[in-house]
Amino acid sequence: MPQFSYKARRRSGEVVHGSLDVADRTAALAQIDRLGLFPVSVDAAKGSAASKKDKPADKKSASTAGVAPTSFRERMASRRKPKLQELATFTQQLANLLQAGMPLTVALNSMTHLETKGIPKHVAVGLRQEVMEGRSLSDAMSKQPLIFTDLYVNMVKAGEQSGALVEVLRRMADHFEKFAAVQAKFTSALIYPAFVAVVGIGIIIFFMTFMLPKFMTLFGNMAVQLPASTQLLMDISKIFTGYWWLMLLILGAAILAFRRFQNTEEGKHKIDEWKMKMPVFGKVMKLNLYGQFARTLSTLLENGVPVLTALKITEQVLSNRVIKEATAKTREAVTDGKTLAQPLAASKIFPQLMVDLVRIGEETGDVPGALKNVADTYENELNLALRVMTNMIEPVMIVAMAGGVGFLLLSVLSAMFSLISNVGSSMGGR
Repeated sequence: MPQFSYKARRRSGEVVHGSLDVADRTAALAQIDRLGLFPVSVDAAKGSAASKKDKPADKKSASTAGVAPTSFRERMASRRKPKLQELATFTQQLANLLQAGMPLTVALNSMTHLETKGIPKHVAVGLRQEVMEGRSLSDAMSKQPLIFTDLYVNMVKAGEQSGALVEVLRRMADHFEKFAAVQAKFTSALIYPAFVAVVGIGIIIFFMTFMLPKFMTLFGNMAVQLPASTQLLMDISKIFTGYWWLMLLILGAAILAFRRFQNTEEGKHKIDEWKMKMPVFGKVMKLNLYGQFARTLSTLLENGVPVLTALKITEQVLSNRVIKEATAKTREAVTDGKTLAQPLAASKIFPQLMVDLVRIGEETGDVPGALKNVADTYENELNLALRVMTNMIEPVMIVAMAGGVGFLLLSVLSAMFSLISNVGSSMGGR
């Protein structure tokens, strides 16, 4: 049986050496794992059958064994980023296993048997294989950027360096759950108004293209002076039915022009700026961005990530170009030796409350705590703003749709009354 020599480390960090009589390198890695060790290197002894094999091929097969998606479901899941709640569940499960006293490789092996929606099984398999070969968990995660972002990897690295990986994982799970809750509230607040708008517009289009032409035929056969509203409605209906292709062409050209503008840096900046200035919706957008900035930066700093790295990761997480640019300028100012509060105030983007709380945090030596208070404050305000927006939009949408449908009915009914009145006058004259 081939013999393998290995170098590994205990959980305490102590390096140990030894040899094993096993069939192949994979079996050697499994044996080292059962010993509760973390392998650094595993080499076949000179002269053994294993040493005569093609080592690069063996290494490749060992590093990729079981990593590729095996089912259609896993292949589809591996093509998209996991949702925040899915990532929170995965992180919480890993933290629970490590908290129970499992070695990291054993915990990752258990993760392959746990059902985590949105994160394929081969992700945990790949992480376990990398760790068994002596790499740190953060290095292993950095090789799967679609699943684990820079924020995730850097926080895990900070947890490894501080020896508080379980605590860091729990904080991250809480972090992702909070953001998932905010996103869910934001989405649910827009569902009902969007539904009302789609239904109302659908009714109007159906009436204009299918129902009204029948009334037009009836009115056209009668020598009746139609009301102005009915005549306007008939003209609009003629445009809908006779020039629908032109309307689609104009709409397509407008969408294409908007997308081209949206894909430019200037366009992205302008659109994000417009979003922040919109009535009602703009306030909700800003509160969400302020809370996201403060929560992300607080979580990173709280887990020992250096402030410059934390600002860079926060900048990458944010989607709004205006806030991203302000964060980038803040990072540049901090690099030059300024405090965090100074560039935040100079940007004129972040609210004074945030600046004041960060300044107090710097004076007391607890910037992460101050940012956490900022995040809690703006997330609470966001919940209130979402309720106000929902309560405001719903009646506005209902009134608008009712007004549109009411105008259609009034135009048709007024024409019908004119027609009946004309027929009655004709019969009375006889």
